[in-house]
Amino acid sequence: MSSVTSIHASKGLEGIVATTSSICFIDGERGVLAYRGYDIHDLADNSTFEEVCYLLWYGRLPKADELRSLKQRLAEERKLDASILYRLELLPKHVLPMDVLRTLTSMLSYYDPEFDRNDHDANFNKAIRLTAQIAMLVANYDRIRKGKPIVEPDRGLSHAANFLLMLNGTKPSQTAERALDIALILHADHELNASTFAARVTAATLSDMHSAVTSAIGTLKGPLHGGANEAVFKILQEIDASGADPVDYVKGLLAQKKKIPGFGHRVYHTEDPRATHLRTMSRDLGRASGDSRWYESSHKIEEFVRADKKLNANVDFYSASTYHTLGIDVDLFTPIFAVSRVSGWTAHVIEQLDDNRLIRPRAEYLGPVYPQKYIGIEKR
Repeated sequence: MSSVTSIHASKGLEGIVATTSSICFIDGERGVLAYRGYDIHDLADNSTFEEVCYLLWYGRLPKADELRSLKQRLAEERKLDASILYRLELLPKHVLPMDVLRTLTSMLSYYDPEFDRNDHDANFNKAIRLTAQIAMLVANYDRIRKGKPIVEPDRGLSHAANFLLMLNGTKPSQTAERALDIALILHADHELNASTFAARVTAATLSDMHSAVTSAIGTLKGPLHGGANEAVFKILQEIDASGADPVDYVKGLLAQKKKIPGFGHRVYHTEDPRATHLRTMSRDLGRASGDSRWYESSHKIEEFVRADKKLNANVDFYSASTYHTLGIDVDLFTPIFAVSRVSGWTAHVIEQLDDNRLIRPRAEYLGPVYPQKYIGIEKR
């Protein structure tokens, strides 16, 4: 047919190694996730989101003065231009937060002091600014759409605590702050997932950091990537509203040939290590709030699906009940994914541009046999 007959497709690029990276290591057989060689369990138990940001961006854990400096930089960058706030006010109140985040992240580039630079140092600065500003976009839009006043950040609080403050209007408890901090750590990076790959493809064209992150957000919006935890909580809500037994409800879904969101993973063949921590967080937050029904319902579903379908819970399953107990609306679950993952996206963009090559795969051709004879329109 042609000279490209030796090309064979891998649907979904499954099993294809597209690049090299020193940022994230995954061993799906052993359930290992590590950032720059540090096991996710060690980071979740001992680290903070700010420390993990430094690790992802700079390739090592920070010293005390370096961590203080990064926290100060993040505090300084927790600001949005008045034009961005004005546009947030003008948006229809029915607009989905992910759509707002996608559009206004792109607009942030207009007001970035290094908008016309795409070098290594400028992109480090943009990584810090975007991490601070994306959290503000999510929190501020939620306040505005509910007719509530915007809450100014507190320079003395952590990134997690500031987000909850700006979102809910009150300083969070230590339990809530630590729970979100761990959730941000767990979601910070995951190798070449769909949104990170989209960011690297965009960056590889020598486009700018904001364009790459906007591409990532657009990709994250898809329900096969970032929206699974929203689907999980909608099921939990339906179970709660109907008074149904969680296991019976799930059996009914399976009888209708419907998939149960929050289970299974393309990479992990054992438990997703992130789910290990989120399960505990969901349980502890439920107990602390005096309302454990969301955790208890989730746990019953998990035990049944694991026994019946031999599927393990993934990162999305327990993040649903965790986020709800933190007072977060269901349509903010995916934007909060972005609040964390922007740290990983920006690290990958920097790495891509430091040793760039245009990402241009091939496609296995399955169309009409070549060559086709052109027939004039009068004879067709």
